[in-house]
Amino acid sequence: METIKFIDLFAGIGGLRKGFENAFNKLGLPTECVMTSEIKPYAIKVLEDNFSHKKFVGDITQVSNDEIPDFDFLLAGFPCQSFSSAGKRLGFLDTRGTLFFEVERILKGKRPYGFLLENVEGLIRHDPDPEDKNPKIGRTLRTIIMSLESLGYKVTWELLDSKYFGVPQSRKRVFIVGTLYTCNIKS
Repeated sequence: METIKFIDLFAGIGGLRKGFENAFNKLGLPTECVMTSEIKPYAIKVLEDNFSHKKFVGDITQVSNDEIPDFDFLLAGFPCQSFSSAGKRLGFLDTRGTLFFEVERILKGKRPYGFLLENVEGLIRHDPDPEDKNPKIGRTLRTIIMSLESLGYKVTWELLDSKYFGVPQSRKRVFIVGTLYTCNIKS
């Protein structure tokens, strides 16, 4: 069986990666992380202590698509401070909020089969459209979805609470999943 190669952006301490690996490995599908990106020193230390890395890079904004190995799946917990209720909620006006566009750049240039993005619950209704009388989502999430769909991905999203997945705390996060419309993965 072919190994699923993935990259892990804004990796934090590797939680998204761990869940991804566990899910695919449970299905008998081997995985291999071919590149990890993180800039926070403490998180980097935890990643180095807990995972092996084929390639480790710091600031993804300084890495060209040519420097990124080929991969099948992209993971990204792009910075949430710009959308969090605990922050100023400046969205794309905050430079941390624009890091989503690094994900877009890489997806456009590398064309992996799929992606899994994670962010805070506040992303869902961030920047509401004053014309929309019953908004399910705000303009920020709408922009993200339209951007990903314009790249040829079928996109869906869901709000999940970690307490239902074996984590001893309630932590709601939005997960955005996409697969290429032309994707034909053989089992």
